[in-house]
Amino acid sequence: MKTTILVLTALAATTIASAQKLVIKGSDTLGAKLVPQLAEEYKAKHPGVSFEIAAEGSTTGISAVIDGTAQIGMSSRRAKATEMSAATAKGVTLKPIIVAHDGIGIVVNAANPLTKLSKRQVEQIFSGDVTDWSAVGGKPGKISIYTRNTASGTYSDFKALAMANRDYARSSQKMAGNEQIAAEVGNTANGIGYVGLAYLSAPGLKVVAIDGQVPTKESVLKGTFPFARPTFYYTNGAPTGEAAKFVEFTLSAEGKQIMEKVGFVAPQ
Repeated sequence: MKTTILVLTALAATTIASAQKLVIKGSDTLGAKLVPQLAEEYKAKHPGVSFEIAAEGSTTGISAVIDGTAQIGMSSRRAKATEMSAATAKGVTLKPIIVAHDGIGIVVNAANPLTKLSKRQVEQIFSGDVTDWSAVGGKPGKISIYTRNTASGTYSDFKALAMANRDYARSSQKMAGNEQIAAEVGNTANGIGYVGLAYLSAPGLKVVAIDGQVPTKESVLKGTFPFARPTFYYTNGAPTGEAAKFVEFTLSAEGKQIMEKVGFVAPQ
């Protein structure tokens, strides 16, 4: 009996020791849908691996890699110079790995008759220069703007891509994620916001063409859609161990199939 107990205890200890936990933090764009689905498929092939995924914004993901609380940081933007400096000060080398390509689509409520905007009009709306739909060819009504919060990489990318780095309108309402923006715009007749490719088909939304271009796989890959951008994993130097295996799986043929199914554009 004692021998049996010792053997079982040894086996349990071996199982615990061999269990691997990957902590992945950061971007809601990647972390709300894509990475959890990748993780589920990965766990099916590697049952000894568990995941902790926190999708709270790109800034949190990069910070987590710098302070060592995550093996992988998800980001929908490139690391800022200040983040690179903070990493260097702690002996961390931030390594960007392009995961997938995305397009930031402009969405309005499905009942809004507007179908197109110019890039200049987008800047005017989100910066607060234009506050009524009638000024851009729509029905009269005060525009309700929904944006991501300041921890979001999409928040920063959109300022750079669509707003010439101007400040958002004071009246804009900051949301935690793509799903929240989609829900608010879908329920607000005069609402406007932006979401990634994976969220464009949410109920109650209409995608607006920008200078004649809509966000599709083709327009994102060709660069004809003005608000296209890559998304990233960040690691401390080249990934190792289970993190390296998960990155490899993400960029494998199977991983790319999952990306396309979710709504992202896989890297070529």
